[in-house]
Amino acid sequence: MGVGKSTVGRLLAEHLGVGYRDTDDDIVAAQGRTIAEIFVDEGEPAFRALEKAAVRAALAGHDGVLALGGGAVLDEETRALLAGHRVVYLSMEVEEAVKRTGLNVARPLLAVNPRKQWRELMEARRHLYEQVAVAVVATDGRTPEEVTQSVLDALELKQR
Repeated sequence: MGVGKSTVGRLLAEHLGVGYRDTDDDIVAAQGRTIAEIFVDEGEPAFRALEKAAVRAALAGHDGVLALGGGAVLDEETRALLAGHRVVYLSMEVEEAVKRTGLNVARPLLAVNPRKQWRELMEARRHLYEQVAVAVVATDGRTPEEVTQSVLDALELKQR
């Protein structure tokens, strides 16, 4: 959350001359409501089912840069689908998250005691991100352009 996946994803797609897609945007468009609303109205399990379907569809139908929501890797089948793809984990520490988002924006999983919950989420997820990633790129204190260049370098991709 707040790591810059959308901004960096768009920049990366532009540098590579390919399309950009975000599975969170796909879910919002298909459902006609925000992710926070889905969480409140139906709960996290319902959202995760939508997320799983969105990732599956996007991996099958999109050849460019794909940004996934932070919880997508929680599903074992989704992690298996990501195998063989060039997945990059954009990492960030809690201090940077506070600077970027203030941890007070509409984040349904951070509603109470956001710093503590953010740390707990990262402890639960970091190993899953690392499991599916072919590269880890730190975003702390870096501009989106610097992060994009680091992703290109990590994947050994040349700009078009």
